[in-house]
Amino acid sequence: MVTIVTGGHFGDEGKGKIVSYLALKDKPDIVARAGVGPNAGHTIYNAGKKFGLRMVPCGFVNESSKLMIGAGVLINPDVFLEEVSMTGIEGRIFIDKRCAIIEEKHRNEDTSNSFLKDGVGTTGSGCGPANAERANRTIKLAKSIPELEPYLADVPLEVNSAIDSGRNVLLEASQGFGLSLFYGTYPYVTSKDTSASMAAVDIGIGPTRVDRVMVIYKAYTTRVGEGPLNTMLTEENINNYPLWKGVLKDARDKGIDAGTVNETLAEYLGEKGTVTMRRRRIGDFDIELAKYSAMVNGATEIGIACLDKLFPECYKVTRYDKLSERAKEHIRRIESGIGIRVSLISTGPDATDTIDMREK
Repeated sequence: MVTIVTGGHFGDEGKGKIVSYLALKDKPDIVARAGVGPNAGHTIYNAGKKFGLRMVPCGFVNESSKLMIGAGVLINPDVFLEEVSMTGIEGRIFIDKRCAIIEEKHRNEDTSNSFLKDGVGTTGSGCGPANAERANRTIKLAKSIPELEPYLADVPLEVNSAIDSGRNVLLEASQGFGLSLFYGTYPYVTSKDTSASMAAVDIGIGPTRVDRVMVIYKAYTTRVGEGPLNTMLTEENINNYPLWKGVLKDARDKGIDAGTVNETLAEYLGEKGTVTMRRRRIGDFDIELAKYSAMVNGATEIGIACLDKLFPECYKVTRYDKLSERAKEHIRRIESGIGIRVSLISTGPDATDTIDMREK
């Protein structure tokens, strides 16, 4: 069984939490990290400890899973080695020998390029310049870095052999569909595609090997950095959204007023980027983008994260029938609008704070 988990909006959807749940619940033999590189951060909680990960797969929480990073993922050796030490996964994580390496020159170019820095809103991690150099065929690969030698592997061979043996494989993508170089809000995008198809390419498996594609959405839409956010909440439109008008009132009743309506909502909901700590912009759930991303990703099911942030009464609820009626109505609206069934609902930061509809 091969499952791909990917993001359906602009990243920050809560994929890391969902992946950590699936890793513990489904016990995959291999958890493989796809995506761009260390420009995307995933926040997860394990054994009461918070982890902000940029390279290591979030599925590391399952101590019996072998961890892989595919050839399509850019590697920052310093970040990788630091996270291996932090998570204690020495001996069970491997990177493809053909992964391209981010060097200091790439990070410098990322932060000195005014269009990337001020226009696109790059994270400054060097991914864009590194991918450009890879396309020019002049970049260093992991197999040429001595410190990475103990971790090198042929990831496609390992993963396909596992599939042939009937073992479970979980592929975790990074970022979100709206940031795809091909299908996102160009030019405010990342430096490659971010769809489920690209995740398969990153790891080295063919499309016929994929059984399930789970696209994750936050219960509302957020975006960090520049670029359009069609459902962004403002002073002018907040009265058109009764739900959000109530959330804004809750924020102000608690003494939170960070300036604009959107800034106040972001502060109240705790929306800051994992890598840059920049405040995210808040929007109502973008049904149109969600439906389109489900189509291109070939979603077989969808997951909803951060429901508890929007509906605090649902915090740590693990049964659908225990959700509030307004939360159920919100889920039904999403499910109906996208036309794909909701299989997982996240109601808190811990892996166990999950409603698993697959069991029904």
